[in-house]
Amino acid sequence: MIKRLIALITFIFISFNSHTQKIDYSLWTSFLEKNVTSNGKINYKAIKEDEADLKIYLNQFIKTPPQDSWSKNEILAYWINAYNAFTIKLIVDNYPVKSIKDIKKPWDKKFIPIDGDIISLNYIEHDILRKMNEPRIHFAIVCASFSCPKLLNKAYTSNNLDNQLTQATKDFLKDSHKNKISEDSLELSKIFQWFTNDFKQNGSLIHFLNQYSNIKISEKAKVEYKDYNWNLNE
Repeated sequence: MIKRLIALITFIFISFNSHTQKIDYSLWTSFLEKNVTSNGKINYKAIKEDEADLKIYLNQFIKTPPQDSWSKNEILAYWINAYNAFTIKLIVDNYPVKSIKDIKKPWDKKFIPIDGDIISLNYIEHDILRKMNEPRIHFAIVCASFSCPKLLNKAYTSNNLDNQLTQATKDFLKDSHKNKISEDSLELSKIFQWFTNDFKQNGSLIHFLNQYSNIKISEKAKVEYKDYNWNLNE
């Protein structure tokens, strides 16, 4: 109860200072630590049973949209956290559900009220985040599915964003459920197929992978893509 009161007071303060205030992500981190395991599994049932905390944190994103004065990393952190938070809301609103794909047009659904607009998850991903030329966002935003990268159980923050994105990319690549990597053979997540151009901005896909893989991959390595498991990440 005390924790929720503190969160509410913080939200009220942010609301009165929304034009200049930047989000204090400590509240969002507390929520994630409570409801997300270290390997990214989300306790949707517990969140569904007590949605008050989630609503408070969502209102932080709604009331404090990015400003022109924010740095690139501040804007990236905002939209990564917002995407993940509203994905959780989408699942909770439809829970129990076995897969996000059981929801009608989940990524096109306009349900996110930010800065006077009602936007979708696809808008955040494709019209905002992907246009910021940071391919590692694909390992930070989470589509509520088993084959997705794991949801970090703490907020992304501007001060630590580069390290967090690098670690998220490394963690995803070394997860044998998502990718199998050897010097001459690759079984990759379909994320690398769906967004291949994002990973080739500064060279080949192999060049991108070699920046984050523990195994040195040959440019001639055979590449295949794994089936995507859309079961809920709970």
